[in-house]
Amino acid sequence: MSVNFDERSGVVPCKTPWGCWYQTMEEVFIEVQVPSGTQSRDIRCKLGIRDIALTVRDTDILQGRLYDSTISDESTWTLEDKKLIRIVLTKTNRDAGNCWSSLLEGEYSADPWVQDEMQKKLTLERFQRENPGFDFSGAEISGNYSKGGPDFSSLQK
Repeated sequence: MSVNFDERSGVVPCKTPWGCWYQTMEEVFIEVQVPSGTQSRDIRCKLGIRDIALTVRDTDILQGRLYDSTISDESTWTLEDKKLIRIVLTKTNRDAGNCWSSLLEGEYSADPWVQDEMQKKLTLERFQRENPGFDFSGAEISGNYSKGGPDFSSLQK
């Protein structure tokens, strides 16, 4: 399929005072609203394996230890339309069961409903990868979907 699963199914955002964050099996996306007219020279962004620091116009926006590890060499940030910073963190553990419950350790936690919806989405994304001929983007899921859902790998085909 030419369109990514998350583009067809939508995202489950976790709202924050500065914007939002959301995730797929492979990546965590952070969207930060900044004053219109912000230039790239106004931004300092450090993306480490387990830490992040974002400063805009000498104001700390986001700083701390990430919920889980990332591949810092594959993580990026962009400034879009001089008003939105988009940060993409590549997860080290790309398993459907690795659903981040917060962006930072102890900060920006998803409420229980958002966390549940994020986990459902990652489980459906896993089903999509395991069954590429089917489209799970509009599917509903119930039952055992925590930690990526049931493991069918031991079943014979």
